[in-house]
Amino acid sequence: MKTTKSYTIEANGIRQYVVEAGNGPPVILLHGFPETNFAWRYQIPVLAEKYRVIAPDLRGYGETDKPAAGYDKRNMALDIRELMRKLDIPKIALIGHDRGARVATRFAKDYPELVDRLVVMDNVPTRIVARDLNASIAKAYWFFLFHLVPDLPEALIAGREHIWLRHFFSDWCFDPSTITGEDFETYVRAYQAPGAVRGAMADYRANAVDTAQDLEDSHVKIACPTMSLWGADFHAVGKLFDMAKVWSEMASDLETHAIDQCAHLPQEEQPEVVNNLLLKFLEKWHG
Repeated sequence: MKTTKSYTIEANGIRQYVVEAGNGPPVILLHGFPETNFAWRYQIPVLAEKYRVIAPDLRGYGETDKPAAGYDKRNMALDIRELMRKLDIPKIALIGHDRGARVATRFAKDYPELVDRLVVMDNVPTRIVARDLNASIAKAYWFFLFHLVPDLPEALIAGREHIWLRHFFSDWCFDPSTITGEDFETYVRAYQAPGAVRGAMADYRANAVDTAQDLEDSHVKIACPTMSLWGADFHAVGKLFDMAKVWSEMASDLETHAIDQCAHLPQEEQPEVVNNLLLKFLEKWHG
């Protein structure tokens, strides 16, 4: 078992909290909502057998700083770029889930020379959600719209973080009991921290800017090898979108996998399947 260490490092003007393990070619893991880097607890020890695994908490989440501004995905990608500078890492394999996949996609567009390969997990790109929005999508993505409302979500969620999170973890898992016990409490504690809910809301409230950024270079496909994974049973992604078609718009060198008996959290719901896919996809990444 590789030793896991954690630390904070200042990069792009914020203190970023990082969990790291292993040696070898660097692999960066970017978590989504409503999570923190704790989401990667099943991947870190497995990948660390062959790779240097770095899992930061994103801006606004977990133990990373939660400033008032800077949540557009270009700046959040810059957070990762500056983290790489501080860690003296010239090139990476990049894996992102949900919101982290949005940051990872923007990173791959803005810094193509720094990414050897990209994995995006259970994510429909921001501009495609906006472009295809209809009544069915709006119903499934209600939280996108709710989280955009200024101040009200924070006021309603304060003191009720466990109710808010329980809804997502039950609704977004094929087996609603996947995230329970101490794992669930770990997330509750993270979102009870001062500024944590506001940080997550700020991430969503950058959607208009994110969409504008995505439209600027929508004609440019991601050039590096890209793997898109998603839960075959998630009502808001795999069951609502043709994900292979969606990601063929985004990347020119693409492989796709729908994971059975899985909804929005593949890395936590089906960790063995995900780990095997990641290890196979990363085989040609030699640093």
